[in-house]
Amino acid sequence: MIVTLTGEDAFGLRMYLRGLVTAFEAAHGDMAIERLDGDASYERVQEALTALPFLSARKMIVLRDGGTNKQFVECAEMLLAEIPEMTDVVLVEPKLDKRSAYYKLLKKITDFREFAKTDEQGLMQWLTASAKERGGNLVVADARFLIERVGPDRQLLASELDKLLLYDEHITRQAIELLTEPSSQSSIFELLEAAFAGHTKRALELYREQRAQKVDPGRLIAMLTWQLWVIALIQTAGDKQLDTIAREAKLSPYTVRKSAMVARELGSKRLRQLVRELAGLDARAKRERIDLDEALQHFLLTLGS
Repeated sequence: MIVTLTGEDAFGLRMYLRGLVTAFEAAHGDMAIERLDGDASYERVQEALTALPFLSARKMIVLRDGGTNKQFVECAEMLLAEIPEMTDVVLVEPKLDKRSAYYKLLKKITDFREFAKTDEQGLMQWLTASAKERGGNLVVADARFLIERVGPDRQLLASELDKLLLYDEHITRQAIELLTEPSSQSSIFELLEAAFAGHTKRALELYREQRAQKVDPGRLIAMLTWQLWVIALIQTAGDKQLDTIAREAKLSPYTVRKSAMVARELGSKRLRQLVRELAGLDARAKRERIDLDEALQHFLLTLGS
């Protein structure tokens, strides 16, 4: 058996790999498993793949990032054909160039498993199902709130779910607010929403929270710029569905959905003006000595006007 594991969903890939290794170890023991990285010499990789098992009926080779080994890639077709029947091989290739001959070879001759980034709907289903499997309860609306608060990274979401279930098996929005820290980008969404709505007190509170978390003003400018870019992308997308925009721009659907609320209210003329003002502020900060904290807060106060 030769399996290829690839894709952007690092958590899903890791969990699938763990399942394969755990099942094999239970049947044949830990000594029958060998782990190699792509920076190992070609000779070392070749020996591991082609040698017969020793002191066990089968063996498993887990080769990570073999695609970074130029000689291995060049000889992969020949070498993989020489693997003994009693050897299982797992090729872990998180990043593969789909245009390469190596990618096409693995797709053709191996059990190819691609772990695509999970969209918001999939993450919500996974969170609610995971909570239920462990005797807890998380409704879909609160699962969405958790994703929007901490971001779409499944490893982080899994850790937060562990913490929330230890606190109370019935996970509520209040518990999520109490026990989790909002991601920087999540806070920027909320900050902009508050500023555009004219809720200046809340906008300034969120700004100060970012600064208290040691996010420097230059990074805040970068995050605000990125957010305005997403809004511009939505405004210029015409009649395209939000899911289509997210897929084509390689953005998470919840990012696009959140930004769409502002994009609908903000005219293109006003957006261009804000981009110019923020770019001017960034340029001034790089050539003059200004109080960037004060300047950024003033910028935020003008958003609702």
